[in-house]
Amino acid sequence: MNAREIQRSRRGFSLVELLVVTVVFGIIVTAALGFMTAQHRAFSKGSDQLMAMQNLRYAYQSLDMDLSALGSNVPAMQPSLVVADDDVIAFTGDYSSNVMNDVSAVFIDPDAPTGMVQVPSSAVTIPNTSYSWPDTTYQALGGTPSLAELIIFFFASDTSTARTDDYVLHRQVNDGVPEVLSRNLLKQGTTPFFRYFRERTYAGASSTLDSIGAGELPLFHSTRLHGSAGDSAASAKTDSVRAVRVSFRSSNGRPGLEERFADLSRVVDFPNAGITVTNSCGDQPLLGSDLTLQIVTVDGVKRVRITWSPATDETTGERDVIRYVLYRRPVPNGGTWGDPFLSIPAGAGSYVYDDATVNAGSTYQYVHAAQDCTPSLSPMSLVRQITVS
Repeated sequence: MNAREIQRSRRGFSLVELLVVTVVFGIIVTAALGFMTAQHRAFSKGSDQLMAMQNLRYAYQSLDMDLSALGSNVPAMQPSLVVADDDVIAFTGDYSSNVMNDVSAVFIDPDAPTGMVQVPSSAVTIPNTSYSWPDTTYQALGGTPSLAELIIFFFASDTSTARTDDYVLHRQVNDGVPEVLSRNLLKQGTTPFFRYFRERTYAGASSTLDSIGAGELPLFHSTRLHGSAGDSAASAKTDSVRAVRVSFRSSNGRPGLEERFADLSRVVDFPNAGITVTNSCGDQPLLGSDLTLQIVTVDGVKRVRITWSPATDETTGERDVIRYVLYRRPVPNGGTWGDPFLSIPAGAGSYVYDDATVNAGSTYQYVHAAQDCTPSLSPMSLVRQITVS
């Protein structure tokens, strides 16, 4: 090999060749980075969508599992559905127990406080409403407190974020501290979170489910004793509710173009609604109260105002009094009492009735008795007499 050949072999790459290699390498690197960026964006988008889906799924599963317990192991006089509104639902059911081998409860939690596994012992203000419940003490067979606790789900605005359209789903048992179940929840347009369906029977047709209009809400079981004579009209609407549609949108909570959504609208049935534990009404009810009479004038008309207190067996004892019956007879031609002239449903803290079917100058005698769910009447109260003067 001569000197010129040796020099040519040591010369290396030319500037043009280096530029070509650099350009080609840059193209390859740019393509690779673009591919990796696209993959990262796709992964992040899928992760954000999955986050929204998981948030939605957890919120719905909590609602579905608990709402199905509505009405389970509820004594006959205790309402199952307490409040129904577009952003809150409050109901009773034997959801949990701290007693092992309790076959009536849905779940067993040995560590659950006693106050969280039975009916509230004092009134609880229902969130998002002005209602309080209960106003009496409900008992199971044998005089023990009812094992059906109060469970509340409600949506509230999320004050921890800058936006104004997101909500938090809470769960509360009795008067306990509300538990946060899910955040970053939104409404689906103007659709309410809760919509209700009640069982109705039309002439010549089998029973069907009818939607309850927004104008009928909120529903509240205002009558103290479920199934009593006064449990009718607006109060009885809660007794006919058999399902609720849950609708909401879940967000991943990210701002702007990074936000992802998942929508849900499902109907949850109440399989235990309308199924109650029958009370035992074998013993004659205890009255334990007498009437008080006075003459009052209303709109220029004289009336006999009759007042009395709840019977012993309405607030204590068997707690099975469902109504009171009043008897009246004129004096001196009284004779037998005959049939009651009035029936008043139980469930009030005190009772007042104005008898306007009396004549001036006449004298009347009154007695009353309590009736339980057998039905059986208590002994009559002491005779009270008054002259309309």
